[in-house]
Amino acid sequence: MTKLTINNKPVDVAEGTTVLNAARSAGIEIPTLCEHPHLTPYGGCRLCLVDVEGARTLQPSCTLPVTEGMVVKTDTDKVLAARKFVLTLIFSERNHFCPFCQVSGGDCELQNAAYREGMTHWPLQPNWQPFPVDASHPYIVMENNRCILCRRCVRACGELVGNFTLGFEERGARSLLVADLGVPLGSSSCISCGSCVQVCPTGALIDRWSAYRGKETQVEKTQSVCTGCSIGCGIDVLVRDNNLVRIEGNWDAELNEGVLCKIGRFEPLAEDRNRLLTPQVRKDGKLKAATWEEAFEMIQSKFSPLVGKKGDGVAALVSSGLPLESLNAFKKLYSDYFQSGMVTTTEEGEYTAAASAFARSTGKSFEGSLADVQKADLAIVFGVDLVKEHEVIGFFIKRNIPNGTKLVVVDPATNTLDLLADVTLKSGKSVEANLVHGITAAVISAGAAKNTDIRVSEAHLKTAILESGVSNNELSKVVDLIKSADNCILVYGKGISDEALKQIVHLAEVTQAKVIGTRGGANSLAASQLGLDSRIKLNGHQAVFAAFGNEDPSQYLIQQLEKAPFLVVQAAYGSALTARADVVLPSFTCLEQDGTFVNFEGKIQQSKKSMTAPEGTKSDHEILTSLAGLFGQKLDTDWKKSITANPAPVTIQG
Repeated sequence: MTKLTINNKPVDVAEGTTVLNAARSAGIEIPTLCEHPHLTPYGGCRLCLVDVEGARTLQPSCTLPVTEGMVVKTDTDKVLAARKFVLTLIFSERNHFCPFCQVSGGDCELQNAAYREGMTHWPLQPNWQPFPVDASHPYIVMENNRCILCRRCVRACGELVGNFTLGFEERGARSLLVADLGVPLGSSSCISCGSCVQVCPTGALIDRWSAYRGKETQVEKTQSVCTGCSIGCGIDVLVRDNNLVRIEGNWDAELNEGVLCKIGRFEPLAEDRNRLLTPQVRKDGKLKAATWEEAFEMIQSKFSPLVGKKGDGVAALVSSGLPLESLNAFKKLYSDYFQSGMVTTTEEGEYTAAASAFARSTGKSFEGSLADVQKADLAIVFGVDLVKEHEVIGFFIKRNIPNGTKLVVVDPATNTLDLLADVTLKSGKSVEANLVHGITAAVISAGAAKNTDIRVSEAHLKTAILESGVSNNELSKVVDLIKSADNCILVYGKGISDEALKQIVHLAEVTQAKVIGTRGGANSLAASQLGLDSRIKLNGHQAVFAAFGNEDPSQYLIQQLEKAPFLVVQAAYGSALTARADVVLPSFTCLEQDGTFVNFEGKIQQSKKSMTAPEGTKSDHEILTSLAGLFGQKLDTDWKKSITANPAPVTIQG
């Protein structure tokens, strides 16, 4: 520990702590603009200057490490004058017209800093030079007139996301925030994660929805989890008058540490589908508004003769994005009571079937966690494009590449990560077991196996290498990377075959790597544990019940269900499928109901209600329990027992 004094107050902090963080630990606030707790200290704005005894000039506290016996003053006349002067220069450099700025009034850190220093006007007039405004992006507006050159956005794009889209051109007062080599932001390599918007201290980067819709002090904030995919990122949902203002990453969330992708941050804001507000039933060939009683009566009359008809009774499918309480009720109703011959999710186990089958065959878990991704120095990615799906996992890999993390992509299709990979392996039409087996054989043959208990004949190794479908030179490159890695991860995606997964796990055993399986929807793992991971096969079924929640049904699903004799659709939004349905049941969105979710690494999380659902709609769980009540059934609510009855690919915790 290091002892120092700040404003006559003794402070003990760990060695290497900055003066700024030492002051914060003692409850002493030092103003900053360029500093952010999740970014590397930069020392660009100079607002955090402090007076250090013995130093020739004022020092930036955000980059200055503490030393034993250091004496610091944060509120001397010299420091206060310097702060005001720094703010004066910042205001004079660009066109900061606070009354007309969408983040003015509590959300702008520059304005708040000025008020704290007692500034009510410009001591120096701005230079009135107009800067371009870039509104080409579908989600983000770049407003250089309000930029203070703090470079938070540039650092976030590189350090948090690993995308390196943003930068500056020109120098000094002419410095201009640009995307790539000066192209419009909407045409750039931007992946719309919005990290730059969240860290911007002014109105230089804003999203298109939240402007003028509610300041920090005027909104209700709910901490929840994103249900856009199976990662389960922590989010803050900001709502005003039951209107969604914006979604931000929760900086304190253990999993994502504030980072989000566009699916979690922007897509709920950009939702423009037709919201279902009342039940509908088909009469005389047309869907007409109905009461809940009328809708339930029609379902009951059609379903009652089908109870217990395993072969051609009621087929049922559900979105893996629904809360676990709803998935469990769905399984109990249709599998246990109706004894339906087909009960599955809309993703048909594409992400989970192979992993679940392997876990059950071995009787144990075999996969790692997101923490393993963060510390990996070698990532071998099998058949998943982490720039297009499960992006936060991709962020954690990409951002460590400049720090030495190596990347191998094994994917027969064109993969966006190919451009960043040290080695790419292309063979066949899918990730084939022979290729993975060949990598393992090459590792053992080269003496690079870290598990020395594995014994394989030389002839077998040579055969496996020959059958891999790639050259010895390519395999040698992969072996060299594995040999030099201390923390290797093997990441696989959807559509992996049972045999290919077995070979990936075997490669992990040989190299002592961690296996990471990306799932599908938010509750994909839980759905699989409930046995909802079979293929959709309608063989003469007389009725179909489909529960979609927020999900927009794909063309494939529409084609699968279009010939159903009687179709019930439970959904929050209208779609081509609800237009074909015989009964439509309007449900809540994920933001309108509490629910439990099990993420891809087995962590049980709670999604919190942040908005009130429209009158006339019901929660997914309420709809399913009401349907069960029509048939005199009371559904078992012990979902934890259900999802832990069989071994899972990961340890279910929480």
